[in-house]
Amino acid sequence: MIILMNSSKTLKFEQPAHISKHTVPEFLEDCEFLVSELRKLSVSGFAGLMGVSENLATLNVRRYKDWRTSPGGANAKQALLAFKGDIYAAMDVDRYKAKTINFAQKHLRILSGLYGILRPLDLIQPYRLEMATKLATDRGKDLYRFWGSRINASLNEILKKEKSGILVNLASAEYFKAAKPKLLRADVITPVFKEYKDPSYRVVAIYAKKARGLMCDFIIQNRLTRVEDLQAFNLDGYRFAPAKSSDKEWVFTRGDIRA
Repeated sequence: MIILMNSSKTLKFEQPAHISKHTVPEFLEDCEFLVSELRKLSVSGFAGLMGVSENLATLNVRRYKDWRTSPGGANAKQALLAFKGDIYAAMDVDRYKAKTINFAQKHLRILSGLYGILRPLDLIQPYRLEMATKLATDRGKDLYRFWGSRINASLNEILKKEKSGILVNLASAEYFKAAKPKLLRADVITPVFKEYKDPSYRVVAIYAKKARGLMCDFIIQNRLTRVEDLQAFNLDGYRFAPAKSSDKEWVFTRGDIRA
């Protein structure tokens, strides 16, 4: 069983990693090319491309100027320990022991606009580049065209080796699109988290992000390898709602006794 998540905009490089083991991203050459393109941008150009403030643009222009081919020290950190968005805030990664880290390294993949796809222990440097960014390159008008079939091919190779034929999709729609879902050689299960808002259930984005992180943490901490075991997920008041679920979309609800 492979778990798929997306990267986050916010990072935590100020806190040193509690482990030293690391690996190298699969698509580092592609990443280096994107960095070379991003280095051409001025502060105003970056702000316009990413839709961010001048302060954030200044920070990231500096990050890309400081980006190194062989990262080390405070400028590099393992991907799973470097991200700190809502999804990652719900995970207890800084307390992961060696066996838990090893399980995550085998079963978790993280989609990234800059790196394409990452293993948890792949070293990354501070950056900001969402997958939906319309950064034009010689491969096309945006990052979806830049990454093309590379991410999909990588995932299919992982799935072939892992042999379960199951992919648990905890990534956002923006990022999952880059995996070319229709070409994945796997049964894809997408957990969906809904809140009871009288008289019905609906997805609330900020809660759903946290719940996806909790689900990922639940799988990794318990080292689950059977997809049906996900239905036991009950953190933060959620519970599996079979009547609201389909073969591909498993719904978890909270806030009302009627599931």
